Amino acid sequence: MNNAGINAQGRTVESLPFSKKVIYALGQLGWSLASYGAANFLNYFYLPPQEGGTALFPKMIHQGYIVGVLTVIGLILAFGRIWDAITDPLIAVFSDKSKSKIGRRRFFMAIAVLPFALFAVLVFVAPFGTGAQANITANGLWLFVTVTLFYLFMTMYVTPFFAWMSELGHSSNERLELSTMISITWALGAMIGAQAPALQGMFQAQGMSPLQAFQAAEGVFALVSFILMVLPIIVIDENRYAESVPCDDGFFTSIGNVIKDRNFFRFTLSDFAYWISLYFINNGLMYYITVLLGLPKETYSSLFIVMFLVSFAFYIPVNFIARAVGRKRLLMIAFGLFGFLFIFCSLFGYLPLPPMTQALIAALLAAIPLAIFGILPNAMVSDMAEAYAIETGMYKAGVFFGFRTFMSKMGQSIGAVLLPSIVMIGAGSGGSGDVVGVTGVRLTTLFALAFCVIGFILLLLYNEKQVQETLAKHQQNK
Repeated sequence: MNNAGINAQGRTVESLPFSKKVIYALGQLGWSLASYGAANFLNYFYLPPQEGGTALFPKMIHQGYIVGVLTVIGLILAFGRIWDAITDPLIAVFSDKSKSKIGRRRFFMAIAVLPFALFAVLVFVAPFGTGAQANITANGLWLFVTVTLFYLFMTMYVTPFFAWMSELGHSSNERLELSTMISITWALGAMIGAQAPALQGMFQAQGMSPLQAFQAAEGVFALVSFILMVLPIIVIDENRYAESVPCDDGFFTSIGNVIKDRNFFRFTLSDFAYWISLYFINNGLMYYITVLLGLPKETYSSLFIVMFLVSFAFYIPVNFIARAVGRKRLLMIAFGLFGFLFIFCSLFGYLPLPPMTQALIAALLAAIPLAIFGILPNAMVSDMAEAYAIETGMYKAGVFFGFRTFMSKMGQSIGAVLLPSIVMIGAGSGGSGDVVGVTGVRLTTLFALAFCVIGFILLLLYNEKQVQETLAKHQQNK
């Protein structure tokens, strides 16, 4: 079967060699590692749990409610995600329209890679003092600016990177292979990024303060991520391997055309609900471990190693099972497994099991759905973008991935607003001075469960058969 396509110059493109597929996947490892800290540890850093009776980090920004039940960190993170979501389709359209000589995807990735890695560290820097000497207003403004710029440059790298997958893979199975590979490296990046508390502990043992130790850990990860993200930009010749034709449609025309694809729009609604629930579990996990189970912060890092190593064991089986039973059906099973996980986490501290046993069971329960959600959505969006190109003659993979990430980040924005406000429910009871409450932390698991159920129901509306029939007919005609 001939999987070759055409490039922007109208020439036949080559299939991407396996060695370059590995390089492409290493770019995913890089941006996964660069984004992990800002995506998962900002609440932990600016609303720290207690360790030894005192807050793990000194006060840097205002930690109480400021508008009703909203917090500074919650509003900043929500704005960052909304800003990130807005820029996704903008960068996607600009990327689709680009006629850069080095390639329309590589051009944006090359601009973004250095500032992306830099701001991944600066979001954890409070230049205007800490503790009693902190200028909490100035630090808050600094955090707002650095988070905003972090998400801008992250979008400039990640949106073209995902669109590239649709163009470097010239068949449905090849795109599933690429999706599997970048899912593996995404998980590796997340697993490494999750070791920040453990690396923090190692630096503390060398005499650093908790604050300095955590910042040093994030600095090390940012340097490694920069090197990995640069590799695909340097090594992969987009004009040689990418099936890509620039699209001259304007922003509103491109977005409007893609939204009119009902199948794609239904899928993104389900994805929207999923990302809300995932935000709660990702950003709440540190609290579940330290507040509900009373385990030390380093347990977080150990659990992530277990969770992702077990998840790796399912990556190849997920690939084959998806081809046999269908991507949609397998994704519905993942929603069900995640729902059960959230119910289990809501019972932390009540179950007649040792705390570490409860934590390990939760890590094992998360492994399979993490593998499924890590692989299938990107492959499904890539297939929908290719089916759209076949039916219309317009190559808009950037807009497909841009709008999908827009919806996912809007979901994360909602989570970013809600989670800090919820975890503070019941805080400071009995004059403890803690800024995190047990009741609030437990409630986050129920919010995650509710949105998981909504995502499952919305996924029922997605017509996978229609997409696969379009792709199959095209392959037969090649």
